[in-house]
Amino acid sequence: MALKCGIVGLPNVGKSTLFNALSNNKAEAANFPFCTIEPNVGVISVPDERLNILSDLVHPQKVIPTSFEFVDIAGLVKGASKGEGLGNQFLANIREVDAIAHVVRCFENDNIIHVDGKVDPVADKEIIDAELQLKDLESVEKKIAKVERTAKSGDPKAKKEYQTLQMFQQALQYGKNARTVKTDAEERKAIEDLQLLTDKPVIYVANVDENSIHTGNQFVNKLANLTKDEGAELVVVCAAIEAQIAELETREDRDAFLAEYGLKESGLHKLIRAAYHLLNLITYFTAGEKEVRAWTIHRGWKAPQAAGVIHSDFEKGFIRAEVIKIADYQKYKTEVATREAGKLAVEGKDYVVEDGDVMHFRFNV
Repeated sequence: MALKCGIVGLPNVGKSTLFNALSNNKAEAANFPFCTIEPNVGVISVPDERLNILSDLVHPQKVIPTSFEFVDIAGLVKGASKGEGLGNQFLANIREVDAIAHVVRCFENDNIIHVDGKVDPVADKEIIDAELQLKDLESVEKKIAKVERTAKSGDPKAKKEYQTLQMFQQALQYGKNARTVKTDAEERKAIEDLQLLTDKPVIYVANVDENSIHTGNQFVNKLANLTKDEGAELVVVCAAIEAQIAELETREDRDAFLAEYGLKESGLHKLIRAAYHLLNLITYFTAGEKEVRAWTIHRGWKAPQAAGVIHSDFEKGFIRAEVIKIADYQKYKTEVATREAGKLAVEGKDYVVEDGDVMHFRFNV
C-alpha cells in the first residue's frame, strides 16, 4: 500500500525543516513564506525492529521495509480558499493524501518571523481549519444544489443524501471539521466523492524547542485541549533536533545522540506510529532466502486481501496461508523447527491477519 501523508501548516512553523529531517529529499528551509513552491515528496522507510529479528534468523539477500510517503505542501495563508497565496495549489495537493500532518508552531524564537507576528497555536490551527472548511462548504453546497430538486420530488435515496449533505453544511458553517460529523457508513457515502479536506484523518505535530521536548509547554497544552475531541493524534517533536539526527550516518551515532537528549526514539518514529494508529494500519512480513519484507495493510483484513498487496494474482488464486507468529519464530529459530513444534498454522480465506504475522501464501492462477 502506497500511503501518503501531507505535511501542512502556516509559513515558518517548521514544516520544511521537519520534512528535510524525515526525507533524503532536501526541501529549501528558509525564513520567509512559500519557500516550498512545488510539493516535495519523500519516501520514508518505516523503522521496524522486527525486520532485524527476522533478518538475523533467515539471513536473506536483502531486507525491504515498508514505506511511507510524505508530501511537503506549500504554506497556507488566510484567503487560501479564495485563491490567495498558493491556496488553490495547496488545496488541490491536499486532496490526494491519506492523512494530514498539521505542523503547529509551539516555540518562541525572535529570529524566525511568525506570519501573524505572534506565536498562537490555537489561532494558527483555526486559520488553516477555516480555509479548509470554506473550501469544503463550497463543495458540499454545489452537490446540494444538484440533488435538491430530486430530493424534493420525493425520491427516498436523494432525500436521504440531501439530509446528510445538510448535516455537513451546517457543521462547516459553524466552523466544525467534517470529520466531527457523526454518521453511519451509509450516510457517509453522500460525501465520498467530494474528498472533503476536513474529513481526512489528522495528526497535529507540535513543533517545540529543545527544552520542551520532554515536558511540552503552554502552547502544546493549548493545542491538546483544542484537539482532544477530534479523534486526532498529537505528536510533540523538535524539528531542530530531528534535523540534527538526519545528518548522522550510523544507527549507533543516532542512538547516542538520542540518549544525550534522554530520548528513546526519534520524532520520525513517533510520527509514523501515530499515522499507523490513526489510519488503523498493521504490518505483516514475508521471510525467505531472497528477501525479508514488511507489508502494510488495514487492520481487520483477511488473508486473501493481505496477499493481494503482494500481487493481485495472490488474492485471485488464494488457496491458503501459512502463518507463524514472530515470537514463535524467535523461539524455534527456523521455519522447519516451528512447523515441527506445531506453531505453523495453516489458515483459509476467513483468517484475519494480525500485526507481526509472518506469512507464506499458496495460490493457483
